Parts: sequence; structure tokens; C-alpha cells
Amino acid sequence: MTDTRLAVLIDADNTSHRYVADLLVELAKYGRPTVKRAYGDFTSEGLRNWKTKLNRHAISPVQTFAYTTGKNSTDSALIIDAMDLLYSGNVDAFTIVSSDSDFTRLATRLRESGTTVYAVGRSNTPAAFQEAVDQFIRLELLDSAPEDASPQEEPEPAGDAPVLPNLQSLLTRGVNNASGDDGWVSLGALGNYLRTAYPSFDTRSYGFAKLVDLVQAQGFLTTEGSGNAVRVSVKGRPVAKKAAPQVATKATTKKAAAKKPPKK
Repeated sequence: MTDTRLAVLIDADNTSHRYVADLLVELAKYGRPTVKRAYGDFTSEGLRNWKTKLNRHAISPVQTFAYTTGKNSTDSALIIDAMDLLYSGNVDAFTIVSSDSDFTRLATRLRESGTTVYAVGRSNTPAAFQEAVDQFIRLELLDSAPEDASPQEEPEPAGDAPVLPNLQSLLTRGVNNASGDDGWVSLGALGNYLRTAYPSFDTRSYGFAKLVDLVQAQGFLTTEGSGNAVRVSVKGRPVAKKAAPQVATKATTKKAAAKKPPKK
């Protein structure tokens, strides 16, 4: 876990309580959650199971009432708090836990201020929100306790699920864009490029726990090295040849000596 101070802001109206433990474990990879808040109308029947989760994980509830039928102020409260935290300077990064595309502009605004933004949401989260953050994490990939869920408590789909990019095209483009003239790229550099270019990229979406396992399983890629020194290249890619060093001959040495002015 890094020492990055992380604000975790959860849209409870749009997120099932069953994911809380797993998402906090996942977020520990990215920082230390110094602010943990959940927003919603906790007096409603649909959020009744959140109380136990809030107490167990020391998450501060922010009660938002529905002032109009079918509407509530959850989004507004979360956005206001996020901006307050940004200007307070007490956190280094934000995590928005929601599948709601209404937070797209909030994510872009936070990033415009130089702050890292993560998002955690369902696979059907609109692509605009997924692309607006530094890294998007799919809730379904974190689920280790499906038995805790009640079907009627699942949030409504937020939109059509974005289609996963073609893996061969994705990795080939990543290697070609991140490699040097020799056609090789370190595994770490490849991972950084993929996360930057495709914020929703996650090896678990393709059935692999680690990037090294994913690339080694691809027949169109070749790898060398081990541990932290693994390098990746595309099979069959033409490699730039290094120019052979010029070796001075006796003739060229004599010519160079002849050109030197005589010493006074």
C-alpha cells in the first residue's frame, strides 16, 4: 500500500452493499483511505443493509433525502464534498464508487486540478465515465461474496456495457507504441501505457490475475527475462538494426594526422 491519501466517495444509491469489503481491499493497492463516505437515503428500504457495512468498515454515512418523488440529492452532496476535499488539500487522490455517468464532469474537473481519480463501477457503466478517470475498476471482478446479495437490491443498469477491446489489437498497439527502436518494451512500461490509454483495462477481464501471465499466454507475443526484468515484443516485428561502429584504418589515421596543423 502506498502512502497516498485517498478519498473514497461511495454512491450508495447506485452501488450494492455486498462489494464494500472487496473494493476497500482493492483500493489499498492505490493508497490509504483517509476519507470514507457513503451517500444515500439510508432511511429507505433499498439501503437497509448498508448500516451493517458502514459500521463494520468505519464509513461515514451522508444522509440525503429525496425532496421530490423519484429524485434525491445524493449526486449533489457527493460532488460538493469532492470539491471541498479538493480545495482543502487533505487528500492526494479520489475514488468515485458509482456506475452513474453523472459523475463524468466531476472526474474530469478533479483531473484538471492535477489530482488522480479512480472509479469503481459495474461493467455496464457508460464509457464516458470510464474514460474520464485515470483507472476504472469493475465491481464484478472484485466480488468474492455473491451470497450476500439480494436480487432485488441490485442497482438498475446504468447503460449498455462497453465491449471489451480486442486483446490482440490492444496488446499489439501497446507494445508498438511503448517499445523502443529495438521493438522491446519492459512489462512495467507496457502496463503503464495500457492503464493510461485504456483506463478500464484490467487483466482480470480476460481471465488473468497478472499482466505477465496475460502476455505470456499470447501466441503473437514473445517475452524474455524474469521477475521485474520481463520484456515483451511482437513476434515477427522488424527490428531496427544498430549501425556498425566504424573502425579506423591506418589510411584514415594517416589522413587525419596530415590535416592537423603543425605545432608552433
